[in-house]
Amino acid sequence: MSNPSKNESEPLQAVEVSMTPLQRYEEFLQARGLRNTSQKKFLLEQVFNRHEHFDADLLIEQLPSRGSTNYVSRPTVYRTLKEFVDAGLLHRFELDGRSMYELNYGYPEHDHLYCTKCRQLIEFTSDEIVRLRDEVARSHRFRVKDHRFIIQGVCDQCAKKRSLGRRQDRV
Repeated sequence: MSNPSKNESEPLQAVEVSMTPLQRYEEFLQARGLRNTSQKKFLLEQVFNRHEHFDADLLIEQLPSRGSTNYVSRPTVYRTLKEFVDAGLLHRFELDGRSMYELNYGYPEHDHLYCTKCRQLIEFTSDEIVRLRDEVARSHRFRVKDHRFIIQGVCDQCAKKRSLGRRQDRV
């Protein structure tokens, strides 16, 4: 099995791509007759300048407030995130009833471990999972476009806190 990355502070290594995210997005907009704005460019920079999973509310919290330079309204954020997904720049997935986003363009296919206590998402790659996915798809004569695999459980730190708490209760 491939070595899983240890935590969010150790992101997966980027894969080589032929265009920058901005070039890919501009090509997407042009093909659909949409225009690029300074707000959309700013959002693209904000999203691609960090590697973290986020929802729209977290992104909005981190953006300049109304009246500030580079302010982007809530509706513009939601519309632009949808465009980023449609352009293949971001992946959107559901987690605990929230729409979460992560970088897609320039990043390897990967899966997640999700701690239901502290809500940490741990990215990992696994050749065995890909092999099994492809084997199952082949046996069903199914062409894989993409997959999203999230294993839910409790991380080691949360498990240790829980066991420590139980020992203290017995004293």
